[in-house]
Order: sequence, then structure tokens, then C-alpha cells
Amino acid sequence: MKSLDFTAIYTIWLREMKRFFRARSRLIGSLAMPLFFLLFLGMGFDAAFKFSDMPPGVDYIAFLAPGIIGMALLFNSITSGLSVIWDRQFGFLKEIMVAPVSRVSIVLGKTLGGMTTALLQGILILLIAMGIGFKITGLLGFLSAVICMILIATSFVCLGLIFASIINDMQGFHLIMTLFTFPIFILSSALFPLERLPLWLKYLSYINPLTYGVDGLRYSLIGMAHFSLILDLFVLVCFCIFMISLSTYFFGNVEVD
Repeated sequence: MKSLDFTAIYTIWLREMKRFFRARSRLIGSLAMPLFFLLFLGMGFDAAFKFSDMPPGVDYIAFLAPGIIGMALLFNSITSGLSVIWDRQFGFLKEIMVAPVSRVSIVLGKTLGGMTTALLQGILILLIAMGIGFKITGLLGFLSAVICMILIATSFVCLGLIFASIINDMQGFHLIMTLFTFPIFILSSALFPLERLPLWLKYLSYINPLTYGVDGLRYSLIGMAHFSLILDLFVLVCFCIFMISLSTYFFGNVEVD
């Protein structure tokens, strides 16, 4: 296997960034659903959801905001896999596949590009939440949250690459993406505390990697968590390494006509 080509990684990352900033409709569309959940669900249901086990001063909007950030990271990260399908259909993927560059370098470039765009959108959601009254614990909490965002985004970008490596058409990709993303989001404790879930749903949430991402974000931003931050980061790091390895394997077996 060829060694890593950092120039190729940077070039692919830069291409993904340019594509993202040129497609303003993509940015607006990707923020629409998280903002809808944050503004309407958070403000509308704030009076309806009063959990006795919440720390003093933590309302439903404060509880919901980290979950919505996790939602934005999940959806935007997996959607980045569409770029592989576009590149395959328009011939660009074939060009980089036949170039003297290892496929690991291509995967890393795609992953870094997707992770960066998802991270920017996650931070933008956080800033908007702060604009409507959401308060974070401080700079250290913000930096810890950014680390969680990077791990979440990287993991699910790789999942999107796996889907894109297997599926050749847009319709199939969207179908599989919807099939996976909504259960992952709903079972991540983004909308409700884990303590409030039935026992069988709670066990399903425990095997959901996004649960630990949302929990890590919640601990970092508002000081509330179901698990310890160390456990959250450990699970996220293990899942991230696993997904990078798996996406490299699947992408390495992609055949381009």
C-alpha cells in the first residue's frame, strides 16, 4: 500500500470545503431542521417538560441544545457521503482512483472535509442557541464540546462513506440514510433523558454511539450527564477508529467504471 500523501489529503479537503461554501442552499437547508427543533420544540415544549432530575437552572432548551447539535452533526456528516456518489457519476472519482495516491489518503481527505463542514455547522447551531439564551459552562467546556463534535462528525462521515461505497444511486443512499439516521437520533437521548425511557429502549440507547456523543456534549456545555465524560470520550474514540478502519476497507474495494 502506498504511504499517505498529505498533499492529496489537503487537496481533497480543500475541494470539499470549496464545494460546501459555494453551495449556500446546502448550508441553509442543513440548518433548517435543527433550528426548527431548537426553536419550536424547545420553546414550545419548555413548559410541558419539567424533569425533576435536572440540575437547578437547567430548562428544557438547555437540555435540548446539545442534542440538536448532535443531530446536526449526525445528518450533515452522513450526507457528506453523497459527494462520493456525485464524484462517481461525473467521473472525478475515477480520476483520483487511477492517480498514484493511496486510497487511504483519499478516504482521509474526504473524511476531513466532511468532518470540517459538519463541525462548522455544529458550532453555528451552538452560537445560534447561545443567541436565544443558552449558556455554556465556560471556555474549557466549549473546547471539550468541540472535541466531542470532531469525534462524532468523523465517525458518521465514515459511515456515510461506507454507504456511498456500497450504493451507486442517490435514491438508494437517501433511503438508507433515513433508515439509519432517525433511529440513531431518536435513541441518542437528544430529546429526552435516558432515565425517562423504558428499560428496553434504554438498552438500545446504550449501544447507540451517538448517545455517548450527546452525553459528552451535554456534560461539556451544561454540566449534566448520564455517563462520565471519560466513558463518553472512550466510546467515541473507539467508535471513530473502528469507522475509519471500516470506511477505508469498503472504499478500498470500490470499483469505478
